[in-house]
Amino acid sequence: MFARSTFRAAQPLRMHARRFATETGPSAAQTAKPAAAAAPKTAATPPPPPPSPSGGGGNATTYVLGAAVLGGGAYYYSTLSGGAKGSAASKQPAQAAFTGGDQGFLSLKLAEVVDVNHNTKRFRFELPEKNQVPGLPIASAVLTKFKGEGDEKATLRPYTPINDENEPGYVELLVKQYPGGPMSTHIHNLQPGQTLDIKGPLPKYAWAENKHDHIGLIAGGTGITPMFQLARGIFQNANDKTKVTVVFGNVSKEDILLKKELEELENTYPQRFRAFYVLDKAPKDWQGNTGFITKDLLKTVLPEPKSENIKIFVCGPPGLMKAISGNKVSPKDQGELSGALQELGYSKDQVYKF
Repeated sequence: MFARSTFRAAQPLRMHARRFATETGPSAAQTAKPAAAAAPKTAATPPPPPPSPSGGGGNATTYVLGAAVLGGGAYYYSTLSGGAKGSAASKQPAQAAFTGGDQGFLSLKLAEVVDVNHNTKRFRFELPEKNQVPGLPIASAVLTKFKGEGDEKATLRPYTPINDENEPGYVELLVKQYPGGPMSTHIHNLQPGQTLDIKGPLPKYAWAENKHDHIGLIAGGTGITPMFQLARGIFQNANDKTKVTVVFGNVSKEDILLKKELEELENTYPQRFRAFYVLDKAPKDWQGNTGFITKDLLKTVLPEPKSENIKIFVCGPPGLMKAISGNKVSPKDQGELSGALQELGYSKDQVYKF
């Protein structure tokens, strides 16, 4: 998809894109509000399928899960309890299905499959208990395992679930089938009632509310999944005022994954969320950018490198990673920054590669 490392020029953007990119969001200190303030609007979360990272899969053989226990038991549902003196929020703990550490793999039953396009499907797997939530902190992924008949070693691939963390009972993966891809092919061949071994969480970038004033999310293909997890987590938190800019590249219009969910965020939070789509093979009526994600496009829409407290996240196929930021060396080693972001003046500390 992004095998070419040279990106073609994109269409010019309106000036308000640059204004959005340069208007710095409020810092954590500025977002503090008195308790009596009106409750801010919370994000409308995507409904369970049928509708609608890994972050795309990648070669993953070893992951450290020790820090994952931070997610276990840290999830709560808030319910309102009435009374003569008014209602107050009471917290009930929700059990986490994935606790990391020595837990090992869970064999989860496939409950439902939804076709997204010609090569991508959504797979909903049931958690061991109906009242459990996945227990995945932002940002984190899960590890899938499959050993085919006659295989010497098991195939391992990470995926970022796309379902709402607060919805109990299931975990949902968005999987694109790659030609010759052993894990994606295996998952696409699964039928409801069959099982898949899944382990987690795999901690990625530890997020905290208002950790950055403005973040840029550059994705290609299924690399949108960790970006969506991060963006949705931000907007589900009424105290988090981070601004978010997404730059999402795909081959064709049909390949734009989670577009409905991204548009919902943009319509709900037009002052804080913007998404820019780039198509290699665009239809005649396409109003977005065409070609590939270019340095000029990134310069126009992303927060400037001189801005304080910003972060740029990148996830996608190797060709995109090489052209935009350089590939990471391993799950533990981000590698050196190169490509368009380095040329635009961003520092290694300002960029995170999923």
